[in-house]
Amino acid sequence: MTYDSVQKFNSVENYILQMRPILRKRALFSDGTADYRMPPEPKAGDTVKIRFRTAADNVDLVVLCHEDEHIEMYLTDCDRDFDYYEAEIRVGEEQYKYHFEIISGMLRCTYDRAGVSRDFRPQYEFCIIPGFSTPEWAKGAVMYQIFTDRFCNGDTSNDVKTGEYYYINRQTKQVENWDKCPEDFDVANFYGGDLAGVLSKMDYLEELGVEVLYFNPLFVSASSHKYDTQDYDYIDPHFGVIVEDGGEPMPQDCCDNRQASLYKARVTNKKNLEASNQLFIKLVEEAHRRGMRVILDGVFNHCGSFNKWLDREKIYDDAEDFEPGAFATKDSPYHSYFHFQNDNAFPDNLTYEGWWGHDTLPKLNYEESPELEAYILNVAKKWVSPPYNADGWRLDVAADLGHSQEYNHLFWKKFRNVVKEANPEALILAEHYGDPKDWLQGDQWDSVMNYDAFMEPMTWFLTGMEKHSDEYKDYMLGNIENYENTMTHYMASFATSSLQCAMNQLSNHDHSRFLTRTNHKVGRAANLGTQAASEGVNKGIMKEAVVIQMTWPGAPTLYYGDEAGLCGFTDPDNRRTYPWGKEDKVLIRFHRDMIRIHRENPALRTGSVKFLRGDRNILCYARFNRAQQFIIVVNNDGYTRSMEIGVCGAGVPSSCQMTQIMYSSEDNYSMAPVTYQVERSYLKLTLPKYSAVVLRHQSEED
Repeated sequence: MTYDSVQKFNSVENYILQMRPILRKRALFSDGTADYRMPPEPKAGDTVKIRFRTAADNVDLVVLCHEDEHIEMYLTDCDRDFDYYEAEIRVGEEQYKYHFEIISGMLRCTYDRAGVSRDFRPQYEFCIIPGFSTPEWAKGAVMYQIFTDRFCNGDTSNDVKTGEYYYINRQTKQVENWDKCPEDFDVANFYGGDLAGVLSKMDYLEELGVEVLYFNPLFVSASSHKYDTQDYDYIDPHFGVIVEDGGEPMPQDCCDNRQASLYKARVTNKKNLEASNQLFIKLVEEAHRRGMRVILDGVFNHCGSFNKWLDREKIYDDAEDFEPGAFATKDSPYHSYFHFQNDNAFPDNLTYEGWWGHDTLPKLNYEESPELEAYILNVAKKWVSPPYNADGWRLDVAADLGHSQEYNHLFWKKFRNVVKEANPEALILAEHYGDPKDWLQGDQWDSVMNYDAFMEPMTWFLTGMEKHSDEYKDYMLGNIENYENTMTHYMASFATSSLQCAMNQLSNHDHSRFLTRTNHKVGRAANLGTQAASEGVNKGIMKEAVVIQMTWPGAPTLYYGDEAGLCGFTDPDNRRTYPWGKEDKVLIRFHRDMIRIHRENPALRTGSVKFLRGDRNILCYARFNRAQQFIIVVNNDGYTRSMEIGVCGAGVPSSCQMTQIMYSSEDNYSMAPVTYQVERSYLKLTLPKYSAVVLRHQSEED
């Protein structure tokens, strides 16, 4: 039967004559992975083979639909349970969007990125972006986020001293008790973590299975979080090396940074700055020697009021080798870098545009300063080039950069060009909330921190909590319909190449720790107290989350200390120090074993994903390629659940054995192999409360 002949049928009788057995919709499948698109990342002019899977001998016709073109696909491969149809296309310079029509007797349906539908849904079409690719090393890579001041203090000689300078209405404070929880306003408190500390823990990170180190900002900055960059050209000596000290701490009753001679001597001294850059080079070399990559945090929307270009606090006043800042004189070469709102008031009562109105975070004025744009693009290139050789950028509040969306997109196109020209294997990840589609068209970002298609729906389903612990919604807890629909919808915003390297986090420096969310306590440390963050937590749910994180498409990204059982409400309580010597060793071993499972199995790194039939508090899905099939089942309920799961959609043979390779529960976990029987494409199992299981089937020929 051809597509044209189907169009010509005029009577029900003719359809009935062509009827097949009931269409097995759950067997229908295609996506953008290497099993179903060859090559998966084609260039303009390439011939691409598109593949579609159906149940064996179950359909009359599969049609590839592109705009007004309908291409009949041909049966090219089959096995006991499935047929595989193929068609070849040639892509040009423009994006190639397509979906499928499946015809079986009287039945006709479409198939797109959201699955089977009766109607054509243009928003869910598959899309090929010719020439767009993401680094192979980043696809499914296990990342580890380090908030440097709180990870490990390896060099006490570079610690920020109490009274070293004055920042946001308070003097800096050296926190001498490593285990002390952060105060409510924490930006001027320093625990002493540094790059030497990271180097001292490289064995730990390697044994954990980490493949990528993502650092919160490392450049010179006055705060402990360092999202207010002071100098983009140098690593902060407090994280690096202080070769020459000098000056004295401020008197305790002083609030004038002109008295901050110790800070000025440390962060403007070129010997300290160059030595700190050299330490960073050493760290990258050591990471690369161990097979790890390094990603830097780029804060390019705004800088800090301490920045050498503005120098509101006069840190660089009279410092050698530094031009005067724009707050000091209108003749500063950096005057156009900022938008001054009352230039005529100079120098008294001078104001400038701040990000979200914060005067400590002056917004950078790109549109009126080609020099600023060129400088930042050079910074972007510099750190991914020799001798630094960083492997990519995570971009802070990237959608906010500039004063218009038009310029924003123009800048990120330029940014991509210079970074990829300097280092074609560099990764460009952006912080972004909401639909990132406009930036993921192949000419700007590679991917994003995956809030909408991972962290948020995960948190709602497993805990019923908002990601800051600011709200609890009982109806969202265990709501499988919301989880599946949300994941499916937002994952469709990603090209497969972007999805495979999206940063999938449970926690990070901006939100409460995931383990704390399991206790359903709504609030923050300021009103609940820091102790409440670890009260009533459920490590069974934490392990469920890790099982999903390590078996979901994307780059599973650990926030330092999550693996050790660290708790904390939202910023700044989520920035507690790593609990060296007080770790939850069972939880660390569990992370290590789940990471190993993730790393050793290609289907979990770059394979397909498909939801199987779940239920309230029961999540079932498959990760698979032609050689491996995994079934992941999570019981997030407070009591034992028995279930029968249809596994046809996973590509699992209708009759086979599957092996349990991971089982987690509230109290512990097991990797002892247990065999389950699949019969007539169904799997029966019983899971106790707050547990998860990972089952694997390996093709005989593999």
